[in-house]
Amino acid sequence: MIAAMSGGVDSAVAAALAVEAGHDVTGVHLALSQHRQQLRSGSRGCCSVEDADDARRVAAELGIPFYVWDMADRFASDVVDDFVAEYAAGRTPNPCLRCNEKIKFAAVLDRAQALGFDAVVTGHHARLVDGELRRSVDAAKDQSYVLGVLTEHQLAGAVFPLGSMTKERVRGLAAERGYAVATKPDSHDICFIPDGDTRGFLDRRLGSAPGPVVDAATGAVVGEHGGTHGFTVGQRKGLGISAGDQRPRYVLGIEPVTRTVTVGTADLTGVDEVRTGAPTWAGPVPAWPLEAQVQLRAHAAAVPCTVVPDGEGLVVSLHETQRGVAPGQSAVLYEPDAECGDRVLGQAAVALAARRATV
Repeated sequence: MIAAMSGGVDSAVAAALAVEAGHDVTGVHLALSQHRQQLRSGSRGCCSVEDADDARRVAAELGIPFYVWDMADRFASDVVDDFVAEYAAGRTPNPCLRCNEKIKFAAVLDRAQALGFDAVVTGHHARLVDGELRRSVDAAKDQSYVLGVLTEHQLAGAVFPLGSMTKERVRGLAAERGYAVATKPDSHDICFIPDGDTRGFLDRRLGSAPGPVVDAATGAVVGEHGGTHGFTVGQRKGLGISAGDQRPRYVLGIEPVTRTVTVGTADLTGVDEVRTGAPTWAGPVPAWPLEAQVQLRAHAAAVPCTVVPDGEGLVVSLHETQRGVAPGQSAVLYEPDAECGDRVLGQAAVALAARRATV
């Protein structure tokens, strides 16, 4: 099997466990940055020169073959360009989810299988139980949300050895094996924006496109902005407005065509219905209506919902009002019952979030 080795502690331990389980393992580091000599900046980002060297060092200690696969162009088109286009359209994408879908479990798995490998092992914190994707036992590190886009076929070619252990245990296993990456900090934020300045990154890509910030309650213009790409639904900080009272305002809507950002008070932020694009399923398509749990952001709690199909998409009726639900994010569906409530059913991208009409 292929071990996807990012240069971090998780992928190092995942590769080691695969070797120790008796698998024939080849280590692969993905070169995703178009800046070949980019250096790592603290705990932000990944795919730097140091990360490649760290991965190579662990592979040498394991005694396995090691290769670097250049996927910078594919990553730029499928992840970075998609990220910019989504913000330009007024949506809020999740690039980690897109990378898992398009790079790690499409391009990499396809190439691995074409070369005769049967699976790709990664350091993701999630579990596979009888082919079903489930949450990690370490809730704080669970990555099932960003893996929710994987299909049944892709899951059949994936191995996640770390889902049954905590991050503390992972670091302990690395230390026991003498790996220098045992104390390496986790990557944070968006890997291709190592300085953490997402608005600055988008400004450089999309340029200035000034427009009004409008208060939903009064229709009054309460500020100006330099581009709708600098905002996301639910955002409170950095609005640069003067609303006339001391109540905080939140972004309620983004309209890139008219360059309008609509803001409102907290009582206007709640939604109880989500409409999505076409779903992908981690297993068989469920029967309708579907009672499930839905997670609407990477670090949000899942809430009960009822799901029905609507054309190519889904209508997700939330049993609890949610705030900050942004178009472009993923609505990941989980099994609702207590015994299997950590099982991923599938996902779909949020197209619209609103309050259900009342009669």
